[in-house]
Amino acid sequence: MCGRAEISLQGPEDNVAEYYQQQVEMLEGFNEMDALAERGFVPGMSKEEKEKLARSEALAIQISNVANMILFAAKVYASIRSGSLAIVASTLDSLLDLLSGFILWFTAFSMQTPNPYQYPIGKKRMQPLGILVFASVMATLGLQIILESLRTLVSNDSNFKLTKEQEQWVVGIMLSVTLVKLVLVIYCRSFKDEIVKAYAQDHFFDVITNTIGLVAVLLANYISGWMDPVGAIILALYTIRTWSLTVLENVNSLVGKSAAPEFLQKLTYLCWNHHKAIRHIDTVRAYTFGSHYFVEVDIVLPGDMPLQEAHDIGETLQEKLEHLPEIERAFVHLDYEYSHKPEHAQAHL
Repeated sequence: MCGRAEISLQGPEDNVAEYYQQQVEMLEGFNEMDALAERGFVPGMSKEEKEKLARSEALAIQISNVANMILFAAKVYASIRSGSLAIVASTLDSLLDLLSGFILWFTAFSMQTPNPYQYPIGKKRMQPLGILVFASVMATLGLQIILESLRTLVSNDSNFKLTKEQEQWVVGIMLSVTLVKLVLVIYCRSFKDEIVKAYAQDHFFDVITNTIGLVAVLLANYISGWMDPVGAIILALYTIRTWSLTVLENVNSLVGKSAAPEFLQKLTYLCWNHHKAIRHIDTVRAYTFGSHYFVEVDIVLPGDMPLQEAHDIGETLQEKLEHLPEIERAFVHLDYEYSHKPEHAQAHL
């Protein structure tokens, strides 16, 4: 009874702690908006510090890409030497890392070469689109491995035996690959950049898949051959699940999902404190556009205010909003009253 009472009391305490943590984060966000309103920029590192950090992050990405290429070649050799479906499935996961890195590079290159006539709002959606296409291909390959593994199980063609030399090669390669990946996990997790963090997560997934693949091979070699295709199925399902979550995340960024309420609170706070002439805030809307947000703001100004003054208030607010790193573009609409129907009524049907 005491144990149950103790467990039930943990819920409210956790909720209170979470509430106060949210309040602290909200106040920090408001302080950030105050600094932006007063200084005209978001406080942070100096230009030299940012350049130094950018070089370190670029080096981490380059090291990860080179390591992925070398380790992928080693795992291809291990797959050929062993003939193991589990090692093949693990190699497929390494191929994912290589291709995803290539997609990130290609889309980043495409986005850095704007064409304002053909793409007037930029190419920020290139990256999620590329990932969706890539994930579809990888899901197909994963299903092919599952089908081949099931065929092997059903046909009882699961006689799996490695020679001593083959076992030494496979174990040596897989252990080396796993150790290198573990070092890369620790190295990449020391950065705060989201792309480098994504590489760290990929390296961590590789540690898991390499370990599962090696264990499946050894179990198949020493206990029963059917464990190899079963290990391959587990790895293929794991890969498909991982990329399915990635697909869902990128679909949200393409369809224009709304920003979190906390972020909208920050934007509303910034708009309200932008100028004393602002009488009302009609709309604050932020929605995904690729990896960043588009923001729409409707503010109400006095009806007799000169056009030049109203324009300057709206333009400076737009510039402040676009200084935020999460925002791609901001649109500020000026009005003199807020009792009318919302603009773009079709979007609210």
